[in-house]
Amino acid sequence: LENLQPEIKNLAERLRYEVSVRAKQVGWSEKAARFHFKKNLRRIITELYVRDNCHPFKATLLVWVQIPMWVSVSLALRNCSVGATGSEVQEEFSAGGALWFTDLTAPDSTWILPVLLGLVNLLIVEIFASQKMNVSRFQRLATNFFRVVSVVMIPIAATVPSSMALYWLSSSFLGLSHNLLLRSPTFRRLCCIPRTKSDSATPY
Repeated sequence: LENLQPEIKNLAERLRYEVSVRAKQVGWSEKAARFHFKKNLRRIITELYVRDNCHPFKATLLVWVQIPMWVSVSLALRNCSVGATGSEVQEEFSAGGALWFTDLTAPDSTWILPVLLGLVNLLIVEIFASQKMNVSRFQRLATNFFRVVSVVMIPIAATVPSSMALYWLSSSFLGLSHNLLLRSPTFRRLCCIPRTKSDSATPY
């Protein structure tokens, strides 16, 4: 998508010229000319996405799978922790922890898991923010929203069973690992990911 931007810009400039010429020939109003420009630009961009097989919707597909799974697993862990699935499972959870969170049915009284969760989520948000070169107003608002969500998740994670907080932390840590790995020039070359202008030889 990033590598397509110069081509899209050139095609948009050429299209703007062609539409202005056509508008003078047939007497289009400024509103009609703008409508035809936007309509044809959308068609051109869609053709480029098809050509390079990089439609932006593909980037959201994982989210539509990940969010329902995250909610389902969180609810399942909560049910196991409160005994909704049976007292035997709850007993196993109460003795199945490790380190300082030995009881997975109780909230983490030390707040270590919730604070780690907040820090990892903030790191993910900052990594995304650092990748953006020209940030729009909407992107700034979205970044700030996710920063707030990361901080709000800390007290929420401190009130739920440790099993849920541990799952949330593990999920976020895996996401952070993916983000860091995908910034590695060596890994990107290994996966044949095309170079972009925003690529850095020292991403860390």
